[in-house]
Amino acid sequence: MEGYTYVSLLKYDDPILVSRKTPEGQDPPVRGSPQQPPAQPPPKPLGLIPPPPKPKCPIAEAKKEKTEEILHAILPPREWADGCGLWVQRVSTAPGSRIDVIKLEEQLNLKLLQRQAKETGLCQVRRELHSQCFDELIRQETINCPDRGLLLLRVRDEISMCIAAYETLDESSVAFGIRKVLEAEQGKAETEEQIEVLAGENRALAGQLEEMEAECEAVNRREMERRVMEDKRHVDEIELLKRTNQQLKYQLVGIAQK
Repeated sequence: MEGYTYVSLLKYDDPILVSRKTPEGQDPPVRGSPQQPPAQPPPKPLGLIPPPPKPKCPIAEAKKEKTEEILHAILPPREWADGCGLWVQRVSTAPGSRIDVIKLEEQLNLKLLQRQAKETGLCQVRRELHSQCFDELIRQETINCPDRGLLLLRVRDEISMCIAAYETLDESSVAFGIRKVLEAEQGKAETEEQIEVLAGENRALAGQLEEMEAECEAVNRREMERRVMEDKRHVDEIELLKRTNQQLKYQLVGIAQK
């Protein structure tokens, strides 16, 4: 991470070199910024006595230290290493003004345009920039009122958890949708195969139906022919019996006349 090139909407102080990279056998790492020789004070004009320094209020100093401690706990410093050593950069403790808020809004709009953030839908760039803007607002409010800063921290963490839950839900829904699509494709192939099998069975049954209809028609035709022949035979037998009966009748009449 390059601290000098990383630009954030959250306001930081100048980075501090907390340790140097030195070869073995030399002095240990130096904590803090490089020590500079103290500058010689300019010669005092004769006859003028400088005013005594103003005494510092211990209550105000303690309150300031507590505010800075809370601020650095809410917004931890960032660290990175380069060829010189380990650098640390803390958030600024300078209070914000109305002009700072206006500039923050202008920077936010500018970065949204520069990084081509999406106006709607899920966008990691837009979320990151708004998160930095919200952190800067938390920094400004924490300096003015630490309790309000802690409450905003709670709101920020709750929003982050909600967004993480929504992202997990979105990923789960996407995975569920993909799984259902795959199951549907697999079920579609099985259904198409089953349709082909049933279509084959249907064709086979249709062929059997045609055979049975042809056989039934042949049986009906044979039965009709048989009935016609039976009717004709019956008619012939009746005619024969009638002629026989008539002959017997004539014979009986002839015998009776004798």
